[in-house]
Amino acid sequence: MGRFAQGAVVAAFVLGLLAAGSGAPAFAQAKPAAKKLDFAYILAPPESGAVAFKWMAEEVTTRSSGTLNMVFHGGTLLNKEIEIMDAVKAGNVAIGCPSGAASTVFPELGVFLVPYLVRDYAHAYKMFNGEIGKSLDEQFQKKYKVKILLFFDYGFRHFWNSRRPVATPNDLKGLKLRVQQGKVFADTVNGLGANAVPMPFSEVIPAAQQGVIDGADLPIVNINALKIYEVSKYVSMTFHNYGPSLVVMNLDAWRSLTPEQQRLLTEVALEAQKRIREATESVDNLQKAKEILEAKGMKVNAADVPAFRKIAEERVWPQYQKQYAELWERIVGTK
Repeated sequence: MGRFAQGAVVAAFVLGLLAAGSGAPAFAQAKPAAKKLDFAYILAPPESGAVAFKWMAEEVTTRSSGTLNMVFHGGTLLNKEIEIMDAVKAGNVAIGCPSGAASTVFPELGVFLVPYLVRDYAHAYKMFNGEIGKSLDEQFQKKYKVKILLFFDYGFRHFWNSRRPVATPNDLKGLKLRVQQGKVFADTVNGLGANAVPMPFSEVIPAAQQGVIDGADLPIVNINALKIYEVSKYVSMTFHNYGPSLVVMNLDAWRSLTPEQQRLLTEVALEAQKRIREATESVDNLQKAKEILEAKGMKVNAADVPAFRKIAEERVWPQYQKQYAELWERIVGTK
């Protein structure tokens, strides 16, 4: 989409927001109007993030005693993650999420995508709800003029394909697997032994149906939600990549809130974070994956995770360890 077209989409979206908030009769405006906070997200319920963020908006509005009106726009007119983030940075939209494009919009997050560097959910939560998350928030406020409201994730990614179970790295040989359009994703798949095929997700299902790709990788929660069982037979629990994302607020909009309103947003954001984490983590194990997906025709297998991790450490880690030296040591050192 060209710059002019992007501007037109943003303008149309903002005009729609203004129109939606202008219908109150004159007599109802005697008391101060609630401060409107629009929250743009690329997906709509029943996707797990969208469910939690819709709940978050409703809770903030209810608990603010009429001082805030947070409105969730899931499946917004801003249909690309970068458009949403540009609108938030410009102050046209108060709150937004880069979804799966977090490391494209905020390159500082790329290090967390290195395969097997994030050891498990406990490791991730300790980092993002601790000193690393705090320092990233401070950095983003200065560099991007946004306030981080919460970190969340889409879970660990696992390989799915239509040809065979992937139990060891050797099973990846010859498989054409779609990857997201970022260097670390291609480095991961190629490094582990398959052939990476970068493409946008909108092309993945038809590409799998036509045999252009053999498969790809996704968290269990999304393999189910996106009905991958209709185009693929095997899911292998490799846990090879952790998918972090975050919700951010325009910094000027954040600073315009009272301390009490800021505390409310922080409190509800952490509750929404917990809801997403429970939805994602609760299905991310072999037993639950089998229960959900084998009933729909897929075969789910455990993989030799230590063998995959060993190859990742040898082939993928060195260049990223050098690139992210200071943060890398803090990640490895988080217990």
